[in-house]
Amino acid sequence: MRHLGCLTPFGLGAGLVALAGVLLAAFLSGGSMFSPGPLNALASPGITYGGVNSHAALGGDCGACHSSPLDGDGMDTHCLTCHTNIQAQQADPTSLHGIIPASQGCIACHSEHRGAAASLTTSSMADFDHAALGFALTAHQTTAAGQPFTCADCHPGLAKTPHPSGAYGFTASYCQDCHAAYQADFVTGHVADFGTDCIACHDGVDRYTGFDHNTLAFRLEGKHATATCVSCHTQARDPASLKGLDATCLSCHQADDVHKGAFGPDCAGCHSVNTWEGATFDHNQTAFPLTGVHIKVACADCHGNHVYKGTPTACVNCHADPQVHLGQFGTDCAACHTTDTWKGVTFNHNQTAFPLTGAHVTVACASCHVNNVYKGTPTACVSCHADPQVHLGQFGTNCNACHSTSRWTGAVFKHTAFPLNHGSRTPVPCATCHPDSSNYKSYTCYGCHAHTLANVVAEHRGVNSADLNNCLRCH
Repeated sequence: MRHLGCLTPFGLGAGLVALAGVLLAAFLSGGSMFSPGPLNALASPGITYGGVNSHAALGGDCGACHSSPLDGDGMDTHCLTCHTNIQAQQADPTSLHGIIPASQGCIACHSEHRGAAASLTTSSMADFDHAALGFALTAHQTTAAGQPFTCADCHPGLAKTPHPSGAYGFTASYCQDCHAAYQADFVTGHVADFGTDCIACHDGVDRYTGFDHNTLAFRLEGKHATATCVSCHTQARDPASLKGLDATCLSCHQADDVHKGAFGPDCAGCHSVNTWEGATFDHNQTAFPLTGVHIKVACADCHGNHVYKGTPTACVNCHADPQVHLGQFGTDCAACHTTDTWKGVTFNHNQTAFPLTGAHVTVACASCHVNNVYKGTPTACVSCHADPQVHLGQFGTNCNACHSTSRWTGAVFKHTAFPLNHGSRTPVPCATCHPDSSNYKSYTCYGCHAHTLANVVAEHRGVNSADLNNCLRCH
């Protein structure tokens, strides 16, 4: 029976010797004989991962990165064992590696064995969703020179070394360096006003492009339109601190408040946004409207030392009681005077216990109120009108029982003790009953009723003869 040459005892022996040689060579070389190419030798000074500063330093230790088919950890686990900084990034959703799904694996973006100076990153960053990091590249398509942006323009670490570990780091000073090249004055002032943490406010879209403050509740009008942002938004360092600003005037102008808070925080009640000067305060909206001459009075005449609240409104607080009043009229000056003038006093005597009617209306005050004495002036007629001689003192002091305030003549006596409307259609002359004009208390009925004494006695039997002339005793 013939055997194939490779299966002869000699052939099998040679094969086993060759296999043993290969295995020995692989063992002695650490497996490098199977490597598809040199490992990356680029290193970041002073930075080591897993005890080495580059992949090339691993030598032929393939197992440092490549796991056995029987090892369930996989290559990604080996990568993260050394690159602990990437582990930290994966836990941070705002970092580069934090937004890449862990299931994608390191090999999706990184590759090795391409040469000692080759880049470890094979993925193109052109399609990378930079907005997922909180800063879109919408407003950063080209540099100030008009050239397309590269990653290294904002991440200078990439220009120093292609090694990606930490090369995508970013600091706000990069913003200042770039923008200062073509808008130095603005950047200097902006940094002084709002600090150096640019991305705390800017998101790359940019959220402040075309910003219109007049779409907010606090519109910028008048002098406010020319105010700088930091004039009101002091210490603002992020969008949250820009919002919720106290919109009252005093939050910015308290140091300028000469009113010392007497008018509250609503400066717009008097002032306009165009100027502080020419304030227009509507005093008629207060409890003390200004009328007449008061309209032209300077504020300080009533409000001394800029004190406004609690200013007394009684007239005597500004107008001392004149001597001619002798303190008799109290503090209600408005009862007689108007705000147009002190002169032309109109006192309403009808509001007193002695209303003025008839001829009393035109009587001068001094005629009754001698020496400017008003309180306690007697109201009896005889205090001004002495009992005339024709009365002979018979009618008492109640003058208005017969007279009116229109005039003295034409007195009408109310004959209440004995009605005069009996028997005659015409008024009965006083002398008919009162023949003695010097004594109206005496009377006789015989002026009309002519009776003889004998007839009277006969008709009034049983009546005391002394009362026969006192007809009113019975009639």
